[in-house]
Amino acid sequence: MLLRFRVANVRSLRDEQELSFVVPEGSERERAAARELAFSDGSRLPVHTVVGVFGANASGKSNVIAALKNMRHAVLRSYADWTSYDGIPRDEFALDPKAASETSLYEADFVLDDGVRWTYGFELGARRVEAEWLYAYPKGRRQVWFERDASRDKDFEFPGERLHDRTRLARTTRPDALLLTRAANDGHEQLTPIFDWFKNNLWDVTPETERTQREDYTAMQLLRSEDFQRRAEELLKVADLGIAGVEVEQSSSGRPVVRLIHAGGGERTAMDWSSESWGTRSWFALIGPLLLALDTGAVLLIDELDASLHSRFAAEVVRLFQAPWVNPKGAQLIFTGHDPSLLRTPGGGRLLEPGQLWLTEKDERGATELSSVADWDPTDEEDLMASYLAGSFGAVPKVSEGQIGRRLMRTDDLARMEAEEV
Repeated sequence: MLLRFRVANVRSLRDEQELSFVVPEGSERERAAARELAFSDGSRLPVHTVVGVFGANASGKSNVIAALKNMRHAVLRSYADWTSYDGIPRDEFALDPKAASETSLYEADFVLDDGVRWTYGFELGARRVEAEWLYAYPKGRRQVWFERDASRDKDFEFPGERLHDRTRLARTTRPDALLLTRAANDGHEQLTPIFDWFKNNLWDVTPETERTQREDYTAMQLLRSEDFQRRAEELLKVADLGIAGVEVEQSSSGRPVVRLIHAGGGERTAMDWSSESWGTRSWFALIGPLLLALDTGAVLLIDELDASLHSRFAAEVVRLFQAPWVNPKGAQLIFTGHDPSLLRTPGGGRLLEPGQLWLTEKDERGATELSSVADWDPTDEEDLMASYLAGSFGAVPKVSEGQIGRRLMRTDDLARMEAEEV
């Protein structure tokens, strides 16, 4: 499971920002809503399975997702891909000229299936990896597996001699590649599980893009597994789409043909796929990645969860990851959204607790600040949706009622006056 993610100088995330799944101290209500994660040293920690990132348009919500994707791509592809670039691809903060000369930071704190906590991170310069580190906590105390600092005469240090093939790894890792990537490419027995965590996590889903590929994936899983079809049909039915089932067949073109069975007036009708609504197709396309994440215990990233899904659909996605009986492997969801109704259940309760609700807001430099609603110490009885909309936590558009219309009218008036002067 992912515990924390730190990032700096990536897109609008100029200064160091941290996103955390760990339940804030002193919140018994949040502890009850979280999972107790058991560590290898016998200790336990309450960890959330869902966090949502909200904020105004262009406040940097999607950049949090992008930074997580960047880190995953760097780990998986730095050794093979970065040789084709003139320097290292970084996405540094564009609104400050000094940012180009500073490093971009990525760090993830996570726990493997054996209960051992790991911290892995790196700092990227324009043309080389300036720093890289890997720490383990098998008995609660930090073990340094390796540390890298390009400013030293000897880049790599391996305290404790825990890591095998140290000399070869140090000698064969290029200045513009990560040691973790280099080791995994050779099947390094100790480091490959760390590499595999990134390979099997931080999957990205954007409902408005690549929908066709995800539709095909969901359809192929329906063809391959009766259990998957049973669960997919339940998810389609629970979304109250009037769907009674699904038919899938393999076509001569290689793409599966999908028909959803609609029930109404005592009749069952198989609808052509092109006749289905955008919302229905988006929900269908999301089912495949959702079930895969739940089955494997992966960390799933969904940007703009509510962009093409009704708020009820989006809330059901959150509930899937929240429910222990549906999510026994502790899969996690990080999503961005706009719809404040995701903060409240139909009965008036909370869908997300304060420690699960993160907000993005840009400062006067255009840099994104990421903060948790838990930092505002809301009471257990407080309506988070109402407080958010009222601007109590910030991170809402600073637009007064009618302001946009008045500005349009003013622009039209100015244009008319200029035309009359001509």
